Amino acid sequence: QVQLVESGGGSVQSGASLRLSCTASGITISNACMAWFRQPPGKEREGVATIASDGRTTYADSVKGRFTISQDNAKNTLYLQASSLKPDDTAMYYCAAAGFYSGTIYYTKYAASCRGANFGAQGQGTQVTVSS
Repeated sequence: QVQLVESGGGSVQSGASLRLSCTASGITISNACMAWFRQPPGKEREGVATIASDGRTTYADSVKGRFTISQDNAKNTLYLQASSLKPDDTAMYYCAAAGFYSGTIYYTKYAASCRGANFGAQGQGTQVTVSS
């Protein structure tokens, strides 16, 4: 059974940095397209960043140059380094893995691109609050 557990969120002031972590079990993140999403209060979930199996990354325009997605395959852990945080970055942050369920088993596959990926597994989230 896949489990994604996020941590590292907190309440910080504008301009500060945080490193979010997502520890995965039940899947091998190097064999999946992984992503960070966020949901600001009262708004819909939005994509933040993705990382494909070959390490290619994409970012939302709103975070380009400030956030960096990475992964440690030995630890099976995904990261999001968030720098120069702004109040608009306040949200619940979720990590997700692309794949599909067959029964109770979650299947992923090596992906050179995350374009069109279906992120069927998501963690419980970690809250980031940025004050001005």
